[in-house]
Amino acid sequence: MIDSKQLAVLTRELADSKKADNIVIMDVRGLSNVTDFFVVASGTSHPHLRAILDEITEKLDLLHGLRPRAVDGQLPSSWVVLDYGEVIVHLMLEETRKKYDLESLWSDAPRVRPSRRKRIDIMTRS
Repeated sequence: MIDSKQLAVLTRELADSKKADNIVIMDVRGLSNVTDFFVVASGTSHPHLRAILDEITEKLDLLHGLRPRAVDGQLPSSWVVLDYGEVIVHLMLEETRKKYDLESLWSDAPRVRPSRRKRIDIMTRS
């Protein structure tokens, strides 16, 4: 079973594999009673957002049997939210991200930085 932090990190890696921009993981444990982590990533266009969205949803289902509890927004929207319970993923066009500025709204949330050591491959079936 994958824990919430591993899920957030895996989501970042999947978004990165599709060249998402400015990927941030915010640890909102203790700040939110709704979720543990927000993952925020930007795409450069609607097709780019679609590629990121598809990579995350397809790989999490294939590798870990995880499907979002809810999806808010549909492309060609400029903001799509995937609710995985303990991890909520926000995929946005850059101008939408700047407008709503989630990072400032959750500025008290610690950021989960990418590891510099060799990453543990959690992209395998549990």
